[in-house]
Amino acid sequence: MKEEKKDEELKETPQNVETQDNASKTEQNTNQEEEKELTVDEKLEAANNEIASLKDQLLRKVAEFENYRKRTIKEKTDLILNGGEKTIITILPVIDDFERALKNMKNAEDVNAVLEGVELIYKKFMDILSKQGVSVIETKEADFDVDLHEAVAQLPAPTPELKGKVMDCTQTGYKLNEKVIRHAQVVVGV
Repeated sequence: MKEEKKDEELKETPQNVETQDNASKTEQNTNQEEEKELTVDEKLEAANNEIASLKDQLLRKVAEFENYRKRTIKEKTDLILNGGEKTIITILPVIDDFERALKNMKNAEDVNAVLEGVELIYKKFMDILSKQGVSVIETKEADFDVDLHEAVAQLPAPTPELKGKVMDCTQTGYKLNEKVIRHAQVVVGV
């Protein structure tokens, strides 16, 4: 029994306790290092997974943008090619009226009736254009404006009030939604 007591005393001496604590601490440190290594490996794997996911998202976004770009180019091309379709459709009835007028002119005996018919077609055509945003640039007794008019000739003004004013219009000018699409060609008094 004495031997057992000595063994027990040896086991419980501060040095033995320290040795046992150091052994368990070393074991814990080893376990923590393995956990850290696993944690680093896991972190690396998680980071690689995230990188792969982000690359996939980027590739999808690039493909989506490329499809969007191609689609918008196609839509713009279609608009350019077919943009005037609405206007042309509204003008077609005027062409029909002109065809009927030309057909009737061959057999017409009353010139005034033909003139009246052509005036009606002209009025109808101008109404269609005004609905599309086209307006005539007024020139009658207007001040000369380089933004609206193009001077094709200058004549001496018969009265001082006509100096710098439009005396005659040789070609009508038009605006589309307040933008000049053709300047009026005018004769200006000097």
